[in-house]
Amino acid sequence: MKSRETWIIAAAALVMTGLLAAAGLSVVGALAGLAVLAAVILATGRFGEGGGRNRSGRPGMSAGSAGRTAHMLAEIIETLPDPFLVLDGGSEIVVANAPARNVFDKVDAGRHVSTVIRAPMVLDAIGHVARDGGRAEVDYEQRVPIERRFEVHIASIATAGDHRPGAGEPAIAVLLRDLTQQERVERMRADFVANASHELRTPLASVLGFIETLQGAARNDARAREEFLELMRTQAARMARLIDDLLSLNRIELNAHLRPNDQVDVAQVVGHVADVMGPLARESGVEIVVTAPEGRLDARGDRDELVQVFQNLVENAVKYGASGKRVDLQCERRDDGGIRVTVRDHGPGIAPEHVPRLTERFYRVDVTDSRQKGGTGLGLAIVKHILNRHRAKLAVRSRLGEGASFIVDLPVTTIGDQ
Repeated sequence: MKSRETWIIAAAALVMTGLLAAAGLSVVGALAGLAVLAAVILATGRFGEGGGRNRSGRPGMSAGSAGRTAHMLAEIIETLPDPFLVLDGGSEIVVANAPARNVFDKVDAGRHVSTVIRAPMVLDAIGHVARDGGRAEVDYEQRVPIERRFEVHIASIATAGDHRPGAGEPAIAVLLRDLTQQERVERMRADFVANASHELRTPLASVLGFIETLQGAARNDARAREEFLELMRTQAARMARLIDDLLSLNRIELNAHLRPNDQVDVAQVVGHVADVMGPLARESGVEIVVTAPEGRLDARGDRDELVQVFQNLVENAVKYGASGKRVDLQCERRDDGGIRVTVRDHGPGIAPEHVPRLTERFYRVDVTDSRQKGGTGLGLAIVKHILNRHRAKLAVRSRLGEGASFIVDLPVTTIGDQ
């Protein structure tokens, strides 16, 4: 038979879950009720009616049982999939779960919520709920370090203990439902249709024109047939590259708010990219020169995505800076502990008016030259979005006639940092 304490805990959990579910906070919001119960026990030390005595000397659940219950329920806070905060009546943080620590910097107990969430609408809603009780719901868009969108649910909960009017200390539950991925999926669909239809129109029209010619005037012209088939193959390959790049870009954008957490040797990645791009460089008469310190240069990241970053940059340097006959790949540790990788060509350089727009989708300095060399106009956009996900920065330095340098600065981080 269950102990009296177990029944009390189960009843309290059901009541809290039912109250929040009835308030419209969804399944996640209902689970938050358990977290509120844990926060109340941990923050106030009041354990309600039950066996034993609480610290005020009145009958209540024993401190040992309540403590174990509090820690058990505190673990439930960590299992909530969305950021969750418990505030006291002064809007200071009492409890924050793991997703909240991932999203916000320095979510420490005792800090005022305004130092964590700098959104006037959310703070006004928290203040209103703290004064008048009840619940509120607002939308919140986080701009830095990366764009994210949340639906914020705020509810006032009275602490356990003495339930006489005015006796309980107020607690405020703040649940942030992350809508970032949902919104990006919707945007991804719309962008894919718009971009694909625009960029595929020209090569598709060319292929259809060649087919019509082969079916008509060039039906029996073997030489024209071979020429047109090769042109059709080239256009089809371009469409395939374009679709691959669009899918890659959209996949990266979809996960842009999820920071990678693997240990990557950047020096090894750079060396691998130089090996992979070697055949293309030799075909273009370009030498790739790698400079890196001895030993590992570890950073937090996704290896495959970092390979894609440096491969795109080296490929551009080889294609558009081939006249310089050399591409320098330099990898180094910055004075602040971060890692810098510089990809420099010695080609014609880039005019200053083009530099700010290089990472825009489909932006090309020379459209005809880019298409002739198999470019899709998405390579640097992919680089930008991968680096955003890694909280890294890209700088471009160039002068006409002196080549161009693309500089990647990876931040100082250790595994587990947020």
